[in-house]
Amino acid sequence: MALLHRRKVVARLLSPRGDDLLVVAGLGAPAWDITSAGDHPLNFPMWGGMGGALAVGLGLALAQPEKRILVITGDGELLMGLNSLATVGVSQPTNLAIVTLDNEVYGETGKQKTHTGFGVDLSAVAASCGFQNSSIITSYSELDNFTQQLGSDGLMFAQVKVDAESDQLVLPPRDGALLKNRFRESLLGSSCHFAN
Repeated sequence: MALLHRRKVVARLLSPRGDDLLVVAGLGAPAWDITSAGDHPLNFPMWGGMGGALAVGLGLALAQPEKRILVITGDGELLMGLNSLATVGVSQPTNLAIVTLDNEVYGETGKQKTHTGFGVDLSAVAASCGFQNSSIITSYSELDNFTQQLGSDGLMFAQVKVDAESDQLVLPPRDGALLKNRFRESLLGSSCHFAN
């Protein structure tokens, strides 16, 4: 099976992006990939919260039901927060889509195999948690079909099989307060008041 290129996958996912899409990226490569596709005030990259991207995405989906939320994460990060997948399935937010970039390795710690490298099917796990729209994507045509569906309502999960190649780092801002504040202001408007 030919694997997709991770950065191309993310660029295609975000190419039709409108003003209402909120993007949460898991730490490491997904955060660099969304930044490579274009830094945006409605991007929320997770710098150090491994296992937390899906929980943050769920919180946003429940707090902002009129907005579409896209969580882009890796297989290792999702496996660390797998319990959140069950919570999302129980909650059934129709404005949440989850994309897991599955390269079957922990890219940040030396490319050791993750459980998906031993056959764990995250798409089947999502389906058993109550996701009606859950798939494994292995081609760009399947990816484009998924991307077209992002604009419609519905809880979605995709496990995208990508290669384990490393791309040049394109880092988002490292200042957590800046990321939080620009995200909140872009989402809620400049009249919102908040503390660092």
